[in-house]
Amino acid sequence: MLTDLSLHALLDELATQRETPGGGSALALALAAAAAIVEMSARVSTPAWVDAVGVAAQASALRARAAALVDEDASVYAEVLATRDVAGMLSPEQRDFEVGRAFAAAAEPPLAIARVAADVAELADVVAAHGDERVQVDAAVAATLAAAAARGGLSLVAVNLTARAGDPRVDEATELVASAERAAARALSRPG
Repeated sequence: MLTDLSLHALLDELATQRETPGGGSALALALAAAAAIVEMSARVSTPAWVDAVGVAAQASALRARAAALVDEDASVYAEVLATRDVAGMLSPEQRDFEVGRAFAAAAEPPLAIARVAADVAELADVVAAHGDERVQVDAAVAATLAAAAARGGLSLVAVNLTARAGDPRVDEATELVASAERAAARALSRPG
């Protein structure tokens, strides 16, 4: 499990592997860090902001979900690679079906990353608006990281679904990116 590694070991794993883990795992890691920043910012704000405890709990749950996606993305994409490796032994029809199915499944973790990222960006915006002044800019940074993770998630969803024209998951991811980017822009406009 990637998330069981130290930070340095995880970064080494990302740097030395040829295909997986890759971009999706890195996005999920950055997203977990963004959620942790939101959580910290809310906790710092607890004495003066009554909703801060609840916001910190939400950020903690999002951090856990993002961290799980580090391993989930790597695992699902490893299955794509395994399917691709054995595809040559299948009939053309079965090969197309199996490879298409594997890539469609590989779109799910990046879509989940975009979903969590939109939630983290929105929550970061709330902290930037209501949190302690000392951490408002931290919340804005978290919103920016989350928006970037959402955009990266969209790219991975789209590339994994190239064989499925008009897949609604691309539209959903596009909407999630827009939501995250709006939240990040609001958060960035708030701090001093």
